[in-house]
Amino acid sequence: MTYTAELVTEERVFAALAPRWARLYGGCPAATPFQHHAWLHSWWQSYGRPGRLRLVLVSDTGGELVAAAPLMLVRRPLPSLVPIGGPISDYGDVLVDEAHGTGAVAALTEALQRAARTALIDLREVRPGGAAERVYDRWPGPHHRVPDSLCLELPAVPVDQLVARLPSGKSQQRVRAKLRKLAALGVERHVVTPDEVDKALRRLLELHALQWRGRKVTPEHLRERFRQHLVRSAEPMVRSGDAVVTEFRLDDDVVAVDLTLRSRGLTGGYLYGAHPCLRERRADVAVMLLSATGEQARGTLSLLRGDEPYKRHWRPEPVVNQRLLLAQRRTAPLLAATVCDVAARRRGKELLRRRAERPRRRGHDGDGRS
Repeated sequence: MTYTAELVTEERVFAALAPRWARLYGGCPAATPFQHHAWLHSWWQSYGRPGRLRLVLVSDTGGELVAAAPLMLVRRPLPSLVPIGGPISDYGDVLVDEAHGTGAVAALTEALQRAARTALIDLREVRPGGAAERVYDRWPGPHHRVPDSLCLELPAVPVDQLVARLPSGKSQQRVRAKLRKLAALGVERHVVTPDEVDKALRRLLELHALQWRGRKVTPEHLRERFRQHLVRSAEPMVRSGDAVVTEFRLDDDVVAVDLTLRSRGLTGGYLYGAHPCLRERRADVAVMLLSATGEQARGTLSLLRGDEPYKRHWRPEPVVNQRLLLAQRRTAPLLAATVCDVAARRRGKELLRRRAERPRRRGHDGDGRS
């Protein structure tokens, strides 16, 4: 089959791609929710910069979209093509229709070579098994792979099966007691309809700000552009079944809201907000959320980026995302500079970690006593 490739730089064309993109998204088993058209286009509306859009598209002879790389051009710290979605997206990747396999991958690889004549291709947060790995394996020029963020993953099963994974009978008993506590409090779930998404997500962000008041919070979650992105992207994703917004109600009040994102093979609890009254009543919010998410999950249940202790409690599998760097001969120095920067940052973090773990010596005897 003959394939044609094009480079899209106009937002209006990006917006019109939704139906074709949806079919490609459904045909790519490695896709995560962060490659959904609604998520990417909404992100671009909130965060994109004019003149920087670089969508590399591959179509078959019938005009069907069979591969796509949603990228944008950045000039700092080095000229690079990077995935659309930025830091608020937990995974980055390209899309390839599995029905077109090797042919679509080859066409996409060639198109990416043409698109990146003077820039490094820097694909961050690629989940192991992602479609971008196939491009990486075919890349004819200099290329390099380095570890990126750690994600923790669980099987997509109901909460009672997750409880059975816990290492001891006492751990299992504690979680079951917490589930009974939630039931005794009368916490009820309501899965919102697409028409209710706007109101529910506004409440989510209000509760999110409330639960983090006085503590270090991700500043972006409090900004208007993030709210607009979340509402714009979630409503069509809820309609297509690729997102679920759940309200948790207590005495007719919405005391928590959760946004879960889903693709064909992966589910992730993306963001939630919970009123402090739940903790005051000794309700375990993490158990409450995981119980709801487990019922909605398909494929793998990802706890997304981060190694927080409450996630480790469930004995998840650690999975390290990848950073795939692709260059040509003329851009090989950009690749080398990026690899050196990554190595230097890793060494710096390791030194800070060792310093933090070093016991503090008090007094003169060195045993921690003054």
